[in-house]
Amino acid sequence: MRLGIFGGTFNPPHLGHLICVQEAYVQLRLDRVMLMPARIPPHKAVDDEPGAEHRLELCRLAVDGDPRFVVSDLEMEREGPSYTVDTLGELHTQDPDTELFLIVGGDVAAGLPHWHEPERVLSLATPAIAKRRGTPRASIDEALGKLRGGERACFFRMPGVGFSSTMVRERVRSGQPIRYIVPDGVAEYINEHRLYGGRTHT
Repeated sequence: MRLGIFGGTFNPPHLGHLICVQEAYVQLRLDRVMLMPARIPPHKAVDDEPGAEHRLELCRLAVDGDPRFVVSDLEMEREGPSYTVDTLGELHTQDPDTELFLIVGGDVAAGLPHWHEPERVLSLATPAIAKRRGTPRASIDEALGKLRGGERACFFRMPGVGFSSTMVRERVRSGQPIRYIVPDGVAEYINEHRLYGGRTHT
């Protein structure tokens, strides 16, 4: 079993997230990808936090009906900051025979040396890094070179996507449509629950 782990705040999830996990799934020949929304991100506060329960439900709606993807509430159920090393350790304990791939963008990979117990993270999962514009490959290689296990990293191609969760929230606040930027179920849920301080036209 080759399982991809894709963590984040998903505030809200958008098509850029789904394109990323789809490309990782196809190019790395994964059996499944698990979206892992963080309850309390350790490095920064959640902007415009609608509530962790809403973000979890938005993730479920984003991948609804696609058997390649599953959403986990593992970090939502755990107290304290959502450290990746704890999540990977728990997944490994649950199923030691599953090969874990940690899906991250290049910018996140370049910051790996500053993570909580980064070398243990790399011992538990293979970094699966999206190749896209923005972070030079040299910066990523330099960061990985500082860590035992960094040489195990693999890369996959990611199409250029200009979407961001911040952009989605701003469009909602200003009443602009978010259809074709987020899945329909996500847009409907945001409207129904009046998330992000506005109502968007779908």
